[in-house]
Amino acid sequence: MTILLPTSSAGDTEGTEVRVIEAARMSRVPGWLVILWRNGKCRIGLLMLLVFVLVAVTAPLIAPYSPREDAFAGALGPSADHWLGTTARGEDVFSQLVHGARTSLVVGLVAGTLSTAIALAVGLTAGYLRGIVDEVLSFFTNLVLVVPVLPLMVTLAAYVPVKGLGLIVVVISITGWAHGARIKRSQIITLRTRDYITAAKFAGDSTARIIVREIMPNMTSLIVVGFMGACLGAIGGEAGLAFLGLGDPQTVSWGTMLNQANTGGAMLTGQWAWLVAPGVAFASLMTALTLVNFGVDALSNPHLREN
Repeated sequence: MTILLPTSSAGDTEGTEVRVIEAARMSRVPGWLVILWRNGKCRIGLLMLLVFVLVAVTAPLIAPYSPREDAFAGALGPSADHWLGTTARGEDVFSQLVHGARTSLVVGLVAGTLSTAIALAVGLTAGYLRGIVDEVLSFFTNLVLVVPVLPLMVTLAAYVPVKGLGLIVVVISITGWAHGARIKRSQIITLRTRDYITAAKFAGDSTARIIVREIMPNMTSLIVVGFMGACLGAIGGEAGLAFLGLGDPQTVSWGTMLNQANTGGAMLTGQWAWLVAPGVAFASLMTALTLVNFGVDALSNPHLREN
């Protein structure tokens, strides 16, 4: 006797996803979190990101010394007392590495949020209102897009008299919003002609209410993806500016560590840990955010979701 087993189909996959999300709702676990966790790449990225967050939050407890304490001998190699050795000025490299995670995450979160907010405001306004407003905002967006970002960031960071981490955040924010604004404008142009938007207009809803209550919920995945990309760009921008010596010298960051290792001749003195450790940490954090982005893509595209 032949037994026929049911084959998997697109409908079955969608049904499975609905059941999983419904089970998550019954267990008070957000459905979006279930989708993210079921994605293998995103799961690895979330765990990596969690490690970085824990390190940043508990940095004073993990670091054996203050990152600016220079009471030790300079240019020491890795040892039991100094796991990654010391800098040329006698500072503990491991302590600086741990505290540098806090700087990178803060810059990524704050600058990414500001950049995403600017992109969202410009993109939604231009795409929904159209007309002269769209032309003016699109002109400024295109102007920012054609200006080379790195030279602009270097110029602003070098010649603005006020120095500090706040300046780096502002510079990164005002130079990194244009691409996201262009994408959001294109998306809202396709959404503004939908039937439910027309119904909201006939119901007398204000423009602000339509944008906030009707359009933005349908752009959640796009906004989150843009935010992740802005965080990646902000972390990389801060590290690049600090490596070029344009960061705040009083702030401990991975970019500052790389700059000091380069100027201190780490390669010539054999202090490979001083040079390699911040580079590996920076690359790992960027990898974690990239892997999380795979799961975020799955939120908006059901075909990318894993069973």
